[in-house]
Amino acid sequence: MDSLKVKTTKREQFLDITREVQDYLSSNKLQNGVLTLYSSHTTAALTINEGADPSVVRDILVYLERLIPRSGDYQHTEGNSDAHIKTSLMGPSLQVIVDNGRLMLGTWQKIFFTEFDGPRSRKIWVKWIAG
Repeated sequence: MDSLKVKTTKREQFLDITREVQDYLSSNKLQNGVLTLYSSHTTAALTINEGADPSVVRDILVYLERLIPRSGDYQHTEGNSDAHIKTSLMGPSLQVIVDNGRLMLGTWQKIFFTEFDGPRSRKIWVKWIAG
C-alpha cells in the first residue's frame, strides 16, 4: 500500500487530485485493475464530480454550508462538527477502474480530495488491485 500527500489551503476546499493519481499510475506502471483511494481523516473525504466548470464545486460547497452550517446545535466541543457531518456525506473512499494505465473517468469528471477542516497536510492511502 502507498500514499499520496495533499496540502489544503482553505477550511473548506475541493482539491483536484486527478493529475496526482494519474501520475501515481504512470510512475508505478499500473495498467489494468482497480485503484482504491482512502482518506483516514474524519474531517476530509473523497469524491468524483465535474471538474471542467469551477462553479460546480462552488455550488456544492455553498449548498453543503446551507445544509450543515459551521455554527449549529452541536455538542461536539472542537468547533468542527459541521466538518464531520460533511465528511460522512461525501465518504472516505473511492474506487476507480484503470484500463491501459488510464483512469476511466467521464469526460468532465475529476477526482477531488474534499477538505472541511483545513488548511492541513493530509494523506490519502492508495491500494492497487490488479485485474
